[in-house]
Amino acid sequence: MSRESYQDLKPTIWVGKRGVTSVMIDEIRRQIKDRKVIKVRWLRNTEVDPEEIAASAGAVLMEVRGRTIVLAERRSRSPGRDSRNI
Repeated sequence: MSRESYQDLKPTIWVGKRGVTSVMIDEIRRQIKDRKVIKVRWLRNTEVDPEEIAASAGAVLMEVRGRTIVLAERRSRSPGRDSRNI
């Protein structure tokens, strides 16, 4: 998915006034597994740390804009493959 197409992606997770809970992290994991890329949005009066959400869900933080983040599935490296970008 290209960076430009993140704008067309609709938020599938909404963080409410309770903030990020363990149930919400489980749902983020499930959706990332199914969709590969998801968008998470939160209320203005809610404090959210995007990097913490990504780390807790085992995802890659692709983009942060305002009160919206885009998370992607973390790709596992194949054993024996070189990790350098060529």
